[in-house]
Amino acid sequence: MDSLWAPWRMEYIKRDKADPQGCIFCDKFHSTDDRRDLVLYRLEHSFVLMNLYPYNNGHLLIAPLRHLSDYTELTDEESAEMDALTRMSVVILRDLLKPQGFNIGMNIGEVGGAGIADHLHRHIVPRWAGDTNFMPIVGHTKVMVEGLSESWEALRRAFDSYPK
Repeated sequence: MDSLWAPWRMEYIKRDKADPQGCIFCDKFHSTDDRRDLVLYRLEHSFVLMNLYPYNNGHLLIAPLRHLSDYTELTDEESAEMDALTRMSVVILRDLLKPQGFNIGMNIGEVGGAGIADHLHRHIVPRWAGDTNFMPIVGHTKVMVEGLSESWEALRRAFDSYPK
């Protein structure tokens, strides 16, 4: 069995999960500060945002606006919109970051690995040959080649200019 080491995510793992502030996805969808909240694009039923604790540069999340945790409760419209945003995100990431592959999926429920189990969301993680190298294993350090703010600016421009 292979192991994926991600020690840089400890801040996320150790955070207070009983935070009374509500749902992070609901809050970010309704926020007006997209830069601060790393929101890239909104549609009627779902939106795209950057992961604050990414596995790789360009790690995006797609979440429905409606607060739900059960995949089977998505409406046809919500599901279609999330699929369209997934395709859009892959096109933009391919063009902008030139990844050699992707991990795309959902972790559903706590036992399924969902860090935020109450609000369904899809991960899109760009991958490159050698992106898991010796640094995380030996140095407990993940090399991120670009800061979140710089990534947000480039991705936001790409989402804004995507053909509608």
